[in-house]
Amino acid sequence: MKLYTALENLLKTENNFIDDEGHLKKWVIINKAQNYDAELIGLLLENEEIKPHFFISVKDVLVFNQSLFIQFLEQKNYLKDSYTSFRNKIGLTIDSKFLNQRNEVALVWPYKDCILEGGQSREEDKRKEIFFNEVLAQDEINQLLEPKILTNAKRYSVEGEMKLDAFNRNSEGTITDNLIIKGNNLLALHTLKEEFEGKVKLIYIDPPYNTGNDGFKYNDSFNHSTWLTFMRNRLKVAKELLRDDGAIFIQCDDNEHEYLKIILNDIFGTQNFINHITVKTKSSAGFKIVNEGLMEISEYIYIYSKAKMKNVIRNTYIKGKYDLNYKYVVTNPQDSCDKWIISDINSEAKEQIETLKKVFGGKIPKTIEYDLKSNWALKNKEKVFRFTVINSDAGKETIEIKNQSLNYPNTVFIAKSGKGETRYVLNGQQMFFYDKKVRDIDGELQPSELLSNIWNDIAWEGIAKEGNVTLNKGKKPEKLLRRIIEMSTNKNDIVLDYHLGSGTTVAVAHKMNRQYIGIEQLDYGENDSVIRLQNVINCDTSGISKSVNWNGGGEFVYLELKKHNQNFIDQIQTVKDTKAIFKIWEDMKINSFLNYNVDIKKQDEHIEDFKKLTLAEQKLHLVSILDKNQLYVNQSSLNDKDCSLTEEEIKITKDFYQIK
Repeated sequence: MKLYTALENLLKTENNFIDDEGHLKKWVIINKAQNYDAELIGLLLENEEIKPHFFISVKDVLVFNQSLFIQFLEQKNYLKDSYTSFRNKIGLTIDSKFLNQRNEVALVWPYKDCILEGGQSREEDKRKEIFFNEVLAQDEINQLLEPKILTNAKRYSVEGEMKLDAFNRNSEGTITDNLIIKGNNLLALHTLKEEFEGKVKLIYIDPPYNTGNDGFKYNDSFNHSTWLTFMRNRLKVAKELLRDDGAIFIQCDDNEHEYLKIILNDIFGTQNFINHITVKTKSSAGFKIVNEGLMEISEYIYIYSKAKMKNVIRNTYIKGKYDLNYKYVVTNPQDSCDKWIISDINSEAKEQIETLKKVFGGKIPKTIEYDLKSNWALKNKEKVFRFTVINSDAGKETIEIKNQSLNYPNTVFIAKSGKGETRYVLNGQQMFFYDKKVRDIDGELQPSELLSNIWNDIAWEGIAKEGNVTLNKGKKPEKLLRRIIEMSTNKNDIVLDYHLGSGTTVAVAHKMNRQYIGIEQLDYGENDSVIRLQNVINCDTSGISKSVNWNGGGEFVYLELKKHNQNFIDQIQTVKDTKAIFKIWEDMKINSFLNYNVDIKKQDEHIEDFKKLTLAEQKLHLVSILDKNQLYVNQSSLNDKDCSLTEEEIKITKDFYQIK
């Protein structure tokens, strides 16, 4: 024990080898030993007590005994890690090396390649991270990402829930049903590739933000890299689902947005970056300042296209304000323009202005006067105008008409733009009519302005009950999704959200007559997307319903990825005591797929050591020995009798993949 203590004390003198709590970072030290790190070897050589144990003298030269040093660390007696000690006892090794020592295994970070991420069944659960497939070779990853068997298929309509007989398809053979898929979103995305590769017009995602307070809760210093790897694996396959003229919108906050843009540039290409939008999500009024610096009231949306030259993001207009420069009026617009008589709003609305003066005792408040002129201009939008300067790049014909009008004052001339637009010119300036600024916004004619990359006009307060599902945090306004869908899709285009949550994206897509696919693994209970969509079908009146004249109707299909080992993981996550853990272990021995290097006999021989572990360690161990390639049943196992597939599962799966 003296050597263990001496080594521990020596290693702790190097700050890079300890965490914030003063514990040794074993895997950092092992990694440095494997790479013959000069810093580590130099530290060991400086200590006369340690040096003789880990260096061999060869012709007066000291040679580092790498394997002995790593083996010594693996024992971990000095760290008193009963969990690792137990795993060593039951022999989870390959060729006498523990899994995390084998350089030929594909790792991004030890226990952090994040091919899959688990640990939650409900969004409100708080837990430390659990990453599946902590050690996974590339051929195993390929098997993991194979398309899956589909189960529990249902169709929902105004008539309620019914059995799914078959999918609807268009003339090209593509499924036209709206789909809600329950299961791991990475595996579901790869499953969708079989049917929807290159067919999705819009992807919107609102992923976990990695704040430490949301559903993506971390417990160590790898949190940025882990989150980005989690995102990258999904974004890569999502890109394959997009049409060439498709776009992806990714919402995030300050915690990761700089890192996220680097990943997006890598996957989609800097040439396909479209916009970085700032969205005001909170009001600064009424909040207490708890952090140093300015209050954070915004989130961000990145827009990328699959191929920018083919992508079309429409110009979008939002509600604007009346511009007092629109003060001129054509009193006889029915006559030819050379006979037009020009007046102003003060003259034309004189009677109303005089009436208001009497009401207010001679002087009208500016806000009241502004509203009066705004309403008058809106009602007379075809004959109200303002003057705008004609620049030198306006076009040859327009410049000629401008000069001509200067020679004939107070006479209106007509010029045609290069696009065939009619322009009216008076005294060398263009007459810009108010009706060009007025548009139908949310079912009402209003003055408008072109949407910019600052979105501060959408209310985030009072949306908790939109869709008749209550979610106080993280919910996005239906109006936000309507804007995104309108600016990037047409009717019947496919919209995908693979971080679906309570279902705002699909609810809005349904009301806007877009085809949609939503993927979600977590259980939101009474706030689930399926419940929300049933409310939509049955004429939900909240959110954007009024502005799009929503009257209910439509249908969607619900599917699940068929679980195998995932069933055991679900059970492990929910148990409350060791007694239940042992029941699961007995079932696992008979019915689960275990990792090929698991020796059931040794596991049972050391069951007393297993009992000494904490409940959290027992759970982690049982999850770790399950074969993660078998979490869900692969479509290639369709004819495997051991999978015990029902006739309905076989039928629906064959229909989805169009297998004869």
